[in-house]
Amino acid sequence: MRLRVLGSAAGGGYPQWNCSCPTCGAVRDGSRPARARTQSSIAASPDGRRWFLFNASPDIRTQFEAFPGMHPGDGRVTPLQAVLLTDAEIDHTLGLLLLREGRGIQLHATAATHATLRDGTGFLNTLERFCPVDWHPVLPAREVSLGGISYRAFDVPTAKHDRFGTGNDQGRVVGYRLTDETTGRAAVYLPGVQELTPAVRDELDGIDCLFIDGTTWHDDELIRLGLAQKTARDMGHLAIGGPGGSLELLSPLPIDRKIYIHINNTNPILLEDAPERRLVTEGGMDVAHDGLEVEV
Repeated sequence: MRLRVLGSAAGGGYPQWNCSCPTCGAVRDGSRPARARTQSSIAASPDGRRWFLFNASPDIRTQFEAFPGMHPGDGRVTPLQAVLLTDAEIDHTLGLLLLREGRGIQLHATAATHATLRDGTGFLNTLERFCPVDWHPVLPAREVSLGGISYRAFDVPTAKHDRFGTGNDQGRVVGYRLTDETTGRAAVYLPGVQELTPAVRDELDGIDCLFIDGTTWHDDELIRLGLAQKTARDMGHLAIGGPGGSLELLSPLPIDRKIYIHINNTNPILLEDAPERRLVTEGGMDVAHDGLEVEV
């Protein structure tokens, strides 16, 4: 099973056009080593020919252009087999509208995410005016074969504000455990997690690769910088640093590759010479960048 990072940044990408925080400034003026990143998404393939997209970033066209594996064959036929969503956030779903010129979309999403896309953002209503959308309901704990790769979704509890009021808490955020059906090796994709509950931790047992939420270093990072009044937890994310942070909790786990993804533009781990980046490396973790590929 091959996993490719199409985009590694949180919503807005890195650097953000309207942000003057230290990390954005550094990548613009070249004063410190850092690389630009698009908004988070990965693609998985059992054979290097058929690809399954996890989250549809607003930057999807840029990401596909940078990835020859997604270029079309005859007509508008592409190697993209299906789109699987972890939630209904705009930075994970806006790219669906940019897939409207295809022959149709196989969409795997929970009932909660589907309801938000239908009755909240209205993305599905618009998309279906342009192309067929075949919805496959994602049910936590159910093993689903995609042909060479199987997935099992798991619920990720969140207390973040439900801005569209769908009234369905279960399935608002999920992670995916992916298994290579030939080798049995497994990976987890978890770009948004508020707390590593015992149930979520159980999903990490026996895996070979983990892509995990790396949104902020400090829980109050945006508040410190005067950019917002919300903590990382308020937004549904677990900070990396400090006691009880994800670095402390994940470092001891015997997983071959542990990679932070969905990294906010304010997070100092984006700066390759930052002390926080060194702590991540010393803790046995990696920082995702666009184009990173992992064989599992």
